[in-house]
Order: sequence, then structure tokens, then C-alpha cells
Amino acid sequence: MTATPAPTHAAEAGARSNDVILEVDSLEMHFPITRGLLKRKVGEIKAVDGVSFTLRRGETLGLVGESGCGKTTIGRCISRLYKPTGGRIWFDQKDISSMPEKEFRPFRRQISVIFQDPYGSLDPRQTAGSIVGEPLKVHELAEDKADYWQRVETLIRSVGLDPGLMGRYPHEFSGGQRQRIGIARALAGDPKLIICDEPVSALDVSIQAQIINLLMDLKEGLSELTYIFIAHDLSVVRHISDRIAVMYLGHIMEITTPEELYSNPVHPYTQALLSAVCVPDPDLEATRERIILEGEVPSPVNPPAGCVFHARCPKAKPECSKTVPGLRLVADDHEVACLRAE
Repeated sequence: MTATPAPTHAAEAGARSNDVILEVDSLEMHFPITRGLLKRKVGEIKAVDGVSFTLRRGETLGLVGESGCGKTTIGRCISRLYKPTGGRIWFDQKDISSMPEKEFRPFRRQISVIFQDPYGSLDPRQTAGSIVGEPLKVHELAEDKADYWQRVETLIRSVGLDPGLMGRYPHEFSGGQRQRIGIARALAGDPKLIICDEPVSALDVSIQAQIINLLMDLKEGLSELTYIFIAHDLSVVRHISDRIAVMYLGHIMEITTPEELYSNPVHPYTQALLSAVCVPDPDLEATRERIILEGEVPSPVNPPAGCVFHARCPKAKPECSKTVPGLRLVADDHEVACLRAE
């Protein structure tokens, strides 16, 4: 998809509310498939294909979907770990999608990432204190050595760890403690947006609750802190999110509040996902209807024409294989990409 011509800066600023910290417009991330010594392009993987959404300051947006649906890729495009192949990303009213690296550098400390693997994302040769303090050095945020260590100690305390552990190495901590170190590092640059890339999926269930509660407490203490919370567990996302976006094969299928999503799921894919979530009440669980989707998730190398879900959709009609549905409002703050949504 070809990007639309860039409007003037004045037009951009006037068209976007100060309340919106992030706007993603028709985002695409296609990875080339190459073959041979000359790396001739023979195809492409459409990991993200035309995703659009906005994020308000202080909000938490949950991104959910099956593995491979493009959730992590969106996060990496926003943080500029990947350079998008199409579409635009506005952060704090600045178009960062095609911004040269030198211009983007000041934005790096404003967008932090908490990674999925709490061990693999930490340098095993550095102590906890130096890992947390690294952003302070990179962005020159500490006035002197005393200020540096005071900031590191404050960050360590803010995530519920004992500053006396700052001299230990990552292998000396538990999984939950390592993730707390990763959170402290993400906070070090005083970011406006934190992308949480499945931060609890590698942890025990009891530890997951502690990390989720920690993230919520930090958000309360830092009123303008904004999260994108990426996960495949709908129950986890429901607990922390202000809005939830459901993804399938590089597209957003439905986006609304947790209350609306659970009480009134409109898209057939969302209905199927929710029917698979376990309910702790055995009587209610026994009466629930299970929606079993037929077939396998199509390959992002050759996605279906029209709606990417139509081949597995129990409500699909002939027109679903011809027309790509865009997100449209079906209720207040409830958008669905489905031709049959009412």
C-alpha cells in the first residue's frame, strides 16, 4: 500500500488532539522472502497489513490474538526496532515512521519496551544496578555519579526490589525478579509510552498477578504513563486494559472496552476466542456454547482475498471473500471489521 502524501506540520498538529499520544494509520510491515546467493525476492510475509488505531495519554491498550498475528511486530514498528514498509505512525504529534535515525534519537527514551523473556533481555555480564542505570548513561540523565546511583536505587525500589541486590547478576534472580529489573530499566528514561511485549507469558501464574499489579500501580503513580500491553491471554488483558484490540493475521478485527468486548463481542473471531476462555464457575462453564473454528490459520505469505478470516468464519457469505472490511463503529467506542456486523 502506498503511503498518502504527508500533510504540512501545521495541518498535522491541528488535526490531532493533544489527548492522543499515538496514532497508527494503515501500518504495514512486510518481510521479504529471498532465495539464492543474490537474495532474489520471491515473495513477502505480510506480518502487519493495514492496521490503524489511536491511543490516548494515560490509556492502556491491550493487543491480543494468536501467535503470529502481528502483535509484537506492531510494537517493534512503534519503537522503531523495525522500519515499517507502509503507513504512518504519529507519536506526540510527530510522524516517526519515516523519521531519520538522528531525528528519532530524542524519542527513544520516550518509548520503552518490556520484553517477553526476562532472562534473554538482560545482559548476563552486567549487574542489576548497571542494567537499570544504562538508560541514564545513554541519555545523560544523571548529573553526577551520586545522582546516578540515587536514581538507580529509586528505580529498584519502585519495582519492589531491595536495593541491596543491585550488585547481583541476572542468573541470581528468579524469573519474576528479572522481569522487575526489566521494568525498572524501562522506567529509567522517564518514558511516555511503554510497550509491554507479553511481559508475563514466561512467568508462573502467581507471579503474573504480581507483575500485572505492579504495572497498574506504576501507572497510577505516573498519571500520564501509557501502555500498549501485548498478550495472548484474554483474561490477563481484561484486567489491565482500558481498551482491547483483537488481531488476526495482521489485521485488527475488533477494538473496544473490556466490558463491551466480554458482554457484547460482535466479530465471529472474537466470539470464538472468548468461548475458549475458561470460566471458574463449573455450572456456567457447562452451559456455555463452544465455537470450534475449522481449518488452520492461513499463511501470512499468501493470505486469503477479502476478509482474512472468511475461510474459517462460521458466518461467512460470498461477499466476504471479495471485500476487505474496514473498522466501523457499531456502538460507542466499539469498532468492528466485519461486513456482517450489526
